[in-house]
Amino acid sequence: MKLTVLCDNHTIIDRYYLGEPALSFYMEDEGEKILFDTGYSDVFLKNAKALGIDFSKLTAIVISHGHNDHTGGLRRLLDTFDLSGVKLIAHPQVFKKRRYEGLMIGSKLTAEECREYGLDVRECTKPFMITPRLCFLGEIPRRMSFEGKTPIGESLENGRWRPDFIRDDSALVYAGSEGPFVITGCSHSGICNILTQALSLSKKEKAAGVIGGFHLMQKDAVLEKTVSFLADTVSGCLYPCHCVCLEAKCEMARVLPVREVGVGMSLEII
Repeated sequence: MKLTVLCDNHTIIDRYYLGEPALSFYMEDEGEKILFDTGYSDVFLKNAKALGIDFSKLTAIVISHGHNDHTGGLRRLLDTFDLSGVKLIAHPQVFKKRRYEGLMIGSKLTAEECREYGLDVRECTKPFMITPRLCFLGEIPRRMSFEGKTPIGESLENGRWRPDFIRDDSALVYAGSEGPFVITGCSHSGICNILTQALSLSKKEKAAGVIGGFHLMQKDAVLEKTVSFLADTVSGCLYPCHCVCLEAKCEMARVLPVREVGVGMSLEII
């Protein structure tokens, strides 16, 4: 599988793409062309054009969770390309209204509006196979006591605003030759919970690597426990990006190889 970074907080030096505090990956596997998240704006569209990626050939769109830095570009994508019949794979709660400190931070499209654009919306709480080797993990069980327990803002449920635990946060796992490789959006459900789910489905003891947002924003007890878990469950490289602070990357680099991520980076996973 080939993965290309279309949107991230960072860009790679001497490669002239646009960055924003958001995330979008493009993947090709087994003839499938898959977009994972759509960033905050049209930045991912501009970068894809510069990289020669043709979104008219997409076969699937995957949304990791419903925050606007991962869903914000979806309407722009659908207004630009006719993607009738393309699968949209996401947890059913991705389309809820959300707010944080007075700002609306949820998806600007509903599931019904996506269907009106012609998308084949697959709302999945269970694992869903996208290709024979690439799986959407569905709802992530919150097994760890130290992560995935803190709400971020509120979401509208049955007409009432309630603390939002982002139950829709999910990820992908690819069955690589060296072990499962995990692809995350923000890991609000907990990167250790995500890895545990991926390893359980793969029936493997260790992951070959992880790329994406880990939602580690400060040096604290959660980071310490996470780094220890990663050391025990990952055999290869980490590619933390988007919502991972420098201190967290430095702590992870003490126990595992940490690689730089930026717009335009490509990764071959065999």
